[in-house]
Amino acid sequence: MRGRSERACLGSVAIEMNAHKGEFTDGKTIASLFAKEGTDITPQKDKGVCKVVRRQGEEGERPMIGDRVFVHYTGKLLSGKKFDSSIDRKELFSFNLGKGQVIKAWDIGVMSMKKGEICTLLCKPEYAYGSTGNPPKIPPNSSLIFEVELLDFCGEELTEDGGIVRRIKVKGEGYTNPNDGATVHVHLEGSCGGRTFESRDVRFTVGESEDVGVPLGVDRAMEKMQKGECCLLYLKPKYAFGAEGKLKYDIGPNADVVYEVTLKDFAKAKESWEMDLREKLEKSPLVKQKGTQYFKVGRYHQAVIQYQRIVSWLEMECGVSEGQQQAIQELLLVAHLNLALCHLRLREYSHVVENCNKVIDIDADNEKALYRRGEAHLQRNEFSLALKDFRHVLQVNPSNRAAHSQITLCQRKMREHHEQDKKIYANMFQRFAEHDAKVAKLKRRRDSSTSSELSSKRKHRRSQDCS
Repeated sequence: MRGRSERACLGSVAIEMNAHKGEFTDGKTIASLFAKEGTDITPQKDKGVCKVVRRQGEEGERPMIGDRVFVHYTGKLLSGKKFDSSIDRKELFSFNLGKGQVIKAWDIGVMSMKKGEICTLLCKPEYAYGSTGNPPKIPPNSSLIFEVELLDFCGEELTEDGGIVRRIKVKGEGYTNPNDGATVHVHLEGSCGGRTFESRDVRFTVGESEDVGVPLGVDRAMEKMQKGECCLLYLKPKYAFGAEGKLKYDIGPNADVVYEVTLKDFAKAKESWEMDLREKLEKSPLVKQKGTQYFKVGRYHQAVIQYQRIVSWLEMECGVSEGQQQAIQELLLVAHLNLALCHLRLREYSHVVENCNKVIDIDADNEKALYRRGEAHLQRNEFSLALKDFRHVLQVNPSNRAAHSQITLCQRKMREHHEQDKKIYANMFQRFAEHDAKVAKLKRRRDSSTSSELSSKRKHRRSQDCS
């Protein structure tokens, strides 16, 4: 199941759940019902959560750990007294499955369901609110009944653009994750259109997966995974093999792919706070070189990862000597300039402006930063800002021909937009004038009609008076 936004996940409005015939009046009635029809769905088989299916769901997958699920529910005590209902509130309830956001019974119960299924869950206190209960509605040590309808579910989006969606098949262990620069050992199963195109064990450095032919999407997911985790990653082309595809695997351009990834083991890289300044200054030129290699072959996302590492290491550092401080500033200038260039190629213009501003804060007359910021402003149709930057470039370097050309282009674009605005406003004013003329014409007709009616009435009165 592909990842979607929550709105898209919901699909059509849910049908109200079928209520159980009659109210439960005592615990014995419930116990006998679940003894006859219920299934123990707890992993420990301790009958902590028993389930009765009221309506079968659609054929297909069940939700997985981390999925966003959308449900309607009604909660009751064993006496049959209702204590909560999303249906009564007329609003769906959603949560991330298996993340401890709800009581244990819900995580277990909903994970066993299929889309469209309606079921009744009998939950022991230890799988609900335990010895404390949830006063005032739920007393301590209460067994509970929930009627649940699973409306929809979708994977967890790992990126803002929805380009990487994760669904966890097997939960990992521990609480640590690989970081940028970590060495990971994974098993990969790649598929496209239902066809498996690769299956292998591979080791790589997080942030450098391109070196061993592992797509960016898999690399970026590493920082969310735990040792032993097995997950499905649904990758859009941007995070897979892009517009060029992958000839080796017979994958065409702009193809979505799916990877099943098992993180077998990993060794974390040193965090920034674990490194001293000397180590950061020694490693930064090597990282910059790696980023430049990626940039030259058009792997701009991978290049961004490398340059951003330098920024994260040095942005908050202060050199103890003048030489160290100069080295920090030089590395930061190069990193931000290269990040700006990468983001230009990726058409992420707000990031271009952001990185150029960082450079200009250090060096107000930096020719490259001013020029690249001007390019970003131009692409965003911010012509006056672009013109200002290109003119500043010429103040720094009067012989910069590219800046001269861009100024000419800015002025032409400004004229074009001015002419376009004039046409828009002219048409707008013309429509207003036509509308006003039409309204005036209708008013004259109504006035003329009213005048005729009054004249006719006066004549009729005079005629009656004469008679």
